[in-house]
Amino acid sequence: MNILFVHQNFPAQFKFLAPALVRRGHTVVAMTMQKTKTPEWEGVKILSYAATRGTTPNVHPWVSDFETKAIRAEACFRAALKLKDQGFKPDVIVAHHGWGESLFLKEVWPEAKLGIYCEFFYHTQGADVGFDPEFPAKDDGEACRLKLKNINNLLHFDIADAGISPTQWQASTFPQPFRDKITVIHDGIDTQALVPNPNVVLNLQSGLVLSKADEVITFVNRNLEPYRGYHIFMRSLPEILQRRPKAHVLIVGGDDVSYGAKPENGTTWKELFASEVKPQISDNDWKRVHFLGKIAYPHFIALLQLSKVHIYLTYPFVLSWSLLEAMSTGCAIVASDTQPLHEAIRHNETGRLVNFFDAQSLSNEVCELLDNPTDRQRLGANARAFAQEHYDLQTACLPRQLAWVEKLV
Repeated sequence: MNILFVHQNFPAQFKFLAPALVRRGHTVVAMTMQKTKTPEWEGVKILSYAATRGTTPNVHPWVSDFETKAIRAEACFRAALKLKDQGFKPDVIVAHHGWGESLFLKEVWPEAKLGIYCEFFYHTQGADVGFDPEFPAKDDGEACRLKLKNINNLLHFDIADAGISPTQWQASTFPQPFRDKITVIHDGIDTQALVPNPNVVLNLQSGLVLSKADEVITFVNRNLEPYRGYHIFMRSLPEILQRRPKAHVLIVGGDDVSYGAKPENGTTWKELFASEVKPQISDNDWKRVHFLGKIAYPHFIALLQLSKVHIYLTYPFVLSWSLLEAMSTGCAIVASDTQPLHEAIRHNETGRLVNFFDAQSLSNEVCELLDNPTDRQRLGANARAFAQEHYDLQTACLPRQLAWVEKLV
């Protein structure tokens, strides 16, 4: 078959699937808004394109999101016309439609089957919006804006032949009747690379060298922000550091924002909540808190392998790969008792669940696990076994993904 992938940041969620389809003998092309240095990657032909205009100044804020998506969709549409003129005709289009790019591709290739990556459908209640009372909406019209933010989703429902979603909870956010078209298959975790390593050693830029003999607590976000519970985690640190005088806390994440709004006054969430808790922590204890920023993937694996207790918190939103990667490496996990976690973390079986907002309970669970190596070993082993059974790339996820694509025709 001829298969076209569309993702503004390709390969992203398709980094395993697209090359696997090449290996099965299909011709695979990817359209992306990212500039690439090479026209081919892992046998996938890469076509980069760019928007030819920006957003309208002073456009109504409730429709600004869709205008941006329409601009991207037009750019993708015009690039697709050129691809069609070169003789390419896809049998299947697989798109992450969340940024709008794939909205007009059926106008170019009406006979192609379109499968969309269903990451999240926005809700005014019951999901991320309104979950955290510390950050209430500043405008009474926020619910109106959010409803319009789903225009892109709704328009895609009319043209998509099928959907794929990584978790049951994410799929459940989508409305009927399209929900019945969604197949739940996770992107997949390489559990053969993400393995426990009792001999792991991690060298920090400060010169500190840590091994499994050290008491290491880990916390990982793409960016340090409230959506992933950074504020709650930081508020748990004063007690953890006081009760665990030898513990080192390794924090991975950037200073930007992946989800939600930036803080006011030009600061970052990282600095805002570090400044909040630092007066409660002695200078010597603060030296055991290590902000590592964004790190290379091999160092990320080593960090998880090093962890005695791994903390993962999230609003009711998209589930992070990092949680499943931590499970695969055999981490003992303390996680927030929010809906996205319930598929992976079974309380006291594959990890411990705590109320998202309860920093005291978080501190207690972390310290209790640090006191109990037998429980840590049991939870870590169970977490790895669960990840292997349900999220392993080669045995659980990729075969089902390949079948989903090939059955679209």
